[in-house]
Amino acid sequence: MAHTLAQKAVVGRRIAFTYYRDLKLAQPPAHPGIITSVTEDKASLRIRLDGKRYNLAARTDYQGITYLDEVVPVPVLPMGRFIPTGDDLLGVWEGVPLSTIGEDGEDLILLAADRDKAVAAAQAYDREVGVHPDSANYDRIRAFWAVFEWEPEDAETPWTVRWDAAEGDEKAVRIHYLPA
Repeated sequence: MAHTLAQKAVVGRRIAFTYYRDLKLAQPPAHPGIITSVTEDKASLRIRLDGKRYNLAARTDYQGITYLDEVVPVPVLPMGRFIPTGDDLLGVWEGVPLSTIGEDGEDLILLAADRDKAVAAAQAYDREVGVHPDSANYDRIRAFWAVFEWEPEDAETPWTVRWDAAEGDEKAVRIHYLPA
């Protein structure tokens, strides 16, 4: 059986992947993806789920993988500047996409041109993660023009943000930044 799985475990093979945490569910979700590489590691498969920019590592015999018949070229990930959405960041609070950045992940970037909306989103996020309202100084929030750039697939982070943008630059967006 392992020999058959090794034959199916090829770069470009489409798969359906179920996370370990979901395997005991009555109807576990199966996420479509593709094998991007096969290594010599024990967890030799690198799998990119559709719509994601990172790889998961898995064994060829992991019970949560269903090998599909289709083998296709691995799609190249887009690189360069992009305009992020809530799916690219942590999510959306009060209608504003936001993410954490910084060495400790405590600074906030909020994709909102309107300062009041940015502050409302920061407050909603802080409430959700348990930050005490008195410990955040929302007066420190500042507006910037910024550009986001995709990083290579195996980079430490999927994207970076550059602060040296100006209004009118290609794919520049107005953000608000709240340092911790």
